[in-house]
Amino acid sequence: MKNEPDMKLTKGSEYRIFSLGSREHMLESQGVFEGYVGIGMDEVGMILTLNDENGNMSNKKRIVPLHSILAIDIHNEKPHDEKEEDNEVPHYVG
Repeated sequence: MKNEPDMKLTKGSEYRIFSLGSREHMLESQGVFEGYVGIGMDEVGMILTLNDENGNMSNKKRIVPLHSILAIDIHNEKPHDEKEEDNEVPHYVG
């Protein structure tokens, strides 16, 4: 088997995210991936700048908690830049 590069979400790429919305409906968010953000003590979310597919929410930022994501469609993928990779060792205070 050939060594395939690891799949990563890259900043500047356009994704469509399907996530939990309500009991009856799924939330659909399409836009440009801006990165990750901490939510509270131990949750992480994706930051998307929404595009025109989101109607009046266009150009707004949306945080989608990672635990609520059901599927991700890749619409326009930017190449992964090895130089931008964060090599800082994480540390925890507690």
